[in-house]
Amino acid sequence: MTIRQEEQRDYEEVYQLVKKAFETAEESDGTEQDLVTALRNSESFVPELSLVAVEDGKIIGQILFSKIMIGGREELALAPLSVHPKWQKKGIGLALMAKGHEAAGKLGYDYTVVLDHAEYYPKAGYVPARRYGIKSPFDVPDENFMAVRLNDKAENLNGVVQYDKAFGI
Repeated sequence: MTIRQEEQRDYEEVYQLVKKAFETAEESDGTEQDLVTALRNSESFVPELSLVAVEDGKIIGQILFSKIMIGGREELALAPLSVHPKWQKKGIGLALMAKGHEAAGKLGYDYTVVLDHAEYYPKAGYVPARRYGIKSPFDVPDENFMAVRLNDKAENLNGVVQYDKAFGI
């Protein structure tokens, strides 16, 4: 398996992958693939942080980090992370996150947040975002709104996340 930056020629295959990956997800509204398209067309899109996992010429996983604001600072949100159902539980999501975190750190970002399963994302270093002074713009349990510090020297933040309008929040 290789992980590389998504290219425009991948867009339709990624759209179908995201749709398939979320078909049976417990907490899905069925529009995650449309969110990817909307984020690509937004000012928050960072092409270097839209990655795909490829095996035998087929895209089997995808991750997207987009810009958010936290207390006047530009940071990142992870959404979505998608792995084809046949390839889930094989470490592909964790590999995509590791590669994405590395790339984000090189681009100068200090934090990324995610709203999702409290059991999965801590495996990639995510902790409740409040530990870093990061607050959600909506009511959500602390264990589901998480962040990872990409730069050990980064100071804690103090602010509420402002998502791109593509998120519909």
